[in-house]
Amino acid sequence: MTSDVKKVLKLSFILFLICAITAGILGVVNEVTKERIYLQKNAKTIEAFSIVLPAERYEEVGYDYAAFPTVDQVSRCDAGYVVQTTVSGAQGSITMVAGVDHDYKCTGISIIEHSETSGLGANAASSAEVGVKFREQFIGQGEDIALSKSGGSIEALTGATITSNAVTEAVATSIAVVKSLG
Repeated sequence: MTSDVKKVLKLSFILFLICAITAGILGVVNEVTKERIYLQKNAKTIEAFSIVLPAERYEEVGYDYAAFPTVDQVSRCDAGYVVQTTVSGAQGSITMVAGVDHDYKCTGISIIEHSETSGLGANAASSAEVGVKFREQFIGQGEDIALSKSGGSIEALTGATITSNAVTEAVATSIAVVKSLG
């Protein structure tokens, strides 16, 4: 073998070892943090449930989700239902919950996770005034919910029409799911 081939093989082997060690470390870190990440996500989801429809207990409803593919979970409580959905926003998925009372009206929304653009679509989940006002618009809305540009009463976030539309459609879907439960 020529010295150039030996150098390439040696460098390839070193690179392989570095990659294997790094992958092993990442695997160990993933195993160590998996439960903690799950508990934090679960706590965030429970907090979101209590924001949109406060209750002492939520019971997951058995439901055929094929008719509503964006619906992740439907839970019942004394005051109504909480529907968790994952919809496509402008930059990726938006996971949110919407509360729906027995009159098929939205009691509130909470965005659990998103990858929307900071300062634009991310405002939908923001604790700043713009985010709070955007989310408050959904309270009391019924099945005819729509953005104002489509004849409804929901004002879209400035520069974030796709995100606003996705959230509005998720709320409409949540109401439709609860209505289909009867």
